[in-house]
Amino acid sequence: MYSLRRRYLANFSVVDPQKIIANKLAQPKSCTYIRNSKVAYSNKMKQDIFQAIADPTRRAILALIAIQALTPNAMAEKFDMSRQAVSKHIKVLHECDLIKPEHSGREIYYHFNAKKMQEFDHWLAQFRQSWETRFNQLDQLLTTIKDQK
Repeated sequence: MYSLRRRYLANFSVVDPQKIIANKLAQPKSCTYIRNSKVAYSNKMKQDIFQAIADPTRRAILALIAIQALTPNAMAEKFDMSRQAVSKHIKVLHECDLIKPEHSGREIYYHFNAKKMQEFDHWLAQFRQSWETRFNQLDQLLTTIKDQK
């Protein structure tokens, strides 16, 4: 999968993403971009939070876990999919620190990590203010045009 970031960095031979992108929330850790090659990851690499929430199933899992901690088996029943499929989604969400596991006997309950979502929301806030300003300007323009007719 080619992202815009990798296409942009294709002009460089080896680039440290921390020097290119200052935002640590949107950037995977321990990642090296290599020209005309696949991305090389270390064992401790974190998933990109945007790719994690891009999948509708993972968003639904987050919504369920935000209400109540669930086991992978309970999630699989709610989504009518295999436990293995749910485990893959859980793995991605866990690597992004969006969910936290809690061992209770033989079961693992996954909890929603609100702190990580607050970090994400804080990062989005800078854009939200710009969007709201532009939408308000558009509303004023449309109202003006409507009043002129």
